[in-house]
Amino acid sequence: MYFETEIFKIKTKKIHIMKSTDWKVIKAANDAGIPDPGFELDENTAIVITDPQNDFLRSDGVAWPVVKESVIENNTISNLGKVLKLAKEKGIKVFISPHYFFPTDKGWKFGGALEKFMDGKEMYKRKGRLDMEGFEGSGADFLDEFKEYFAQDNIILCNPHKIFGPQTTDLNLQLRKYKIQKVLMAGMSTNLCLESHTRHLLEEGFEVAVIADASGSAKLPGFDTFQGALMNLRLLTSHIFTTEEFEDVLNSVDLKRTNPVKESNGVK
Repeated sequence: MYFETEIFKIKTKKIHIMKSTDWKVIKAANDAGIPDPGFELDENTAIVITDPQNDFLRSDGVAWPVVKESVIENNTISNLGKVLKLAKEKGIKVFISPHYFFPTDKGWKFGGALEKFMDGKEMYKRKGRLDMEGFEGSGADFLDEFKEYFAQDNIILCNPHKIFGPQTTDLNLQLRKYKIQKVLMAGMSTNLCLESHTRHLLEEGFEVAVIADASGSAKLPGFDTFQGALMNLRLLTSHIFTTEEFEDVLNSVDLKRTNPVKESNGVK
């Protein structure tokens, strides 16, 4: 494994090398004859990662109790780390779409169920747009295991999204300015921010696939949102990868990247 936290030292079992057809819903879609268009990686491909933050992925994060089973089952932290490592090695641009809430957002007059959950838990809380006091190590901060990769110059940190989708961010602009045509989605949570970003990028004309086990979402008794999202994403996108499948495909293609990844002083 690339990363271990205390909880993963205890809970992680020997990892089965996953294929997307190991998920029953993916196999069922294939067996039903639903087209699987496929997704070819090339020099116009980038990765978009949503919400790789402590409130989702650290054992003391406010959302950890509801996502931990899915994150552990999918080996999400290790798989996200592998995706970042491979992107660094191959020079693939990675666009990070974080989630922050500022004091002015507390004045909102209405919101949906998950907005109320996030507000009540003070999820992704920041002291202010220009105030970084208390940010490091907070629930809004990025998981420590990822920070060495976020310091590379293949990483583009986008403006934060406010609810689930990227409509209020500069993600679309950043992708267009880098002449990206194809996007691989990863990150948290599968059925909310990842799926919302996926749907919007499809409507904007991008070709989209998902690295599904580099993601996770809420799982409670009788309530498995990852499986629900997986069904939707199989119908919406060009292909569903596992991290191992993504690595195999990546190692088999020449992306013709001309600019090696260099060390950076910080996240851009």
